Amino acid sequence: MGMVDTETRRVLIYRLGSLGDMVVALPSLHLIAKAFPNAERRMLTNLPVHSKAAPASAVLTGTGLVDEYFGYPVGTRSAWELTKLTWAIRRWKPEVAVYLASARGVAIAERDEEFLRKCGVKRFIGMPMSAALQGNFYGADTGEACKGNWEPEAERLGRCVVELGDARADKMQSWDLHLTDKERAEAVRQIGVQALERRPMAVSVGTKVQAKDWGVENWRVLLGRLADAYPRRTLLLVGAPEESAASEFAATAWRGNGGGQVVNLCGRLNPRQSAAALEKAQIFIGHDSGPMHLAAVVGTPCVALFAARNIPRQWFPVGKGHKVIYHDVECAGCGLETCIDEGKRCLLSIEVDEVMDSVREMLERVAPQH
Repeated sequence: MGMVDTETRRVLIYRLGSLGDMVVALPSLHLIAKAFPNAERRMLTNLPVHSKAAPASAVLTGTGLVDEYFGYPVGTRSAWELTKLTWAIRRWKPEVAVYLASARGVAIAERDEEFLRKCGVKRFIGMPMSAALQGNFYGADTGEACKGNWEPEAERLGRCVVELGDARADKMQSWDLHLTDKERAEAVRQIGVQALERRPMAVSVGTKVQAKDWGVENWRVLLGRLADAYPRRTLLLVGAPEESAASEFAATAWRGNGGGQVVNLCGRLNPRQSAAALEKAQIFIGHDSGPMHLAAVVGTPCVALFAARNIPRQWFPVGKGHKVIYHDVECAGCGLETCIDEGKRCLLSIEVDEVMDSVREMLERVAPQH
């Protein structure tokens, strides 16, 4: 049984990032809601700095986990903007701050704590002030003992807030988005009933990070091969509005090789409606991305293509039955958003044949009859 504090009235949650970052924080957010059932819970988060990056509210609205948001532009150095933010938070009078930021070093955590103290916070939960809390090593200071069994980011966040109880990141109920009937109905309306009857496969070709991009030509070839192997199925394309054109280009080979109906949902659904649409797919194929995380939390089996910029498992899809394609290379764990020197060797060494084999294996397991 975790801690339950019925007296605290205002809890500030510090979490930055976009769609995938909010999804992996779900177990900890559920835990915070249970620990402070009577508190108003507000999140201090960044405003989107990229048009492809969904804000926290687009993922969490309707879950009951967060009530309101304080937003600020990432990287702002404006003293005036920071002063306004500080006073806005101070006026709200937060009693507790729960820190769910990604690991960016102890010095950054110390800087953030100093800022939150200026905002009036006196009690802190989850501050990662040690190497053990900064690394995905199950509490060890280095990863030597974890090779082959790296810690997922959701579990690291759970360790940081363990004084509240067990985040139970290994249980799917801890990842519940609380999708509504209305969100599910809109997904069905946008897809179409007839398209849903053709055993949809969902694909996301986009990513906001260059180092994670497998390349639209690879996706085009793959979709042509998939259409040839699985004719007349429905193809669901999911992603941001800016990914619509690239998704359409990739789908030309699907159409040309006898594939079924193409439903391009890029930009037509918000993230929660997209999750409802992904719930209808038999399989998801895509990069390490927000749509991949959404597909996983609604229980759709994923074939996920990963660059080696992060250690294995840190951002892998939650749940069992997924197929992750991750090529380990000497420079794995680089953390680069743009890879020039190595030419994305880890990701571009993934061949279309390897992805096809993974899709076949997945479909034979989840839908044996073509």
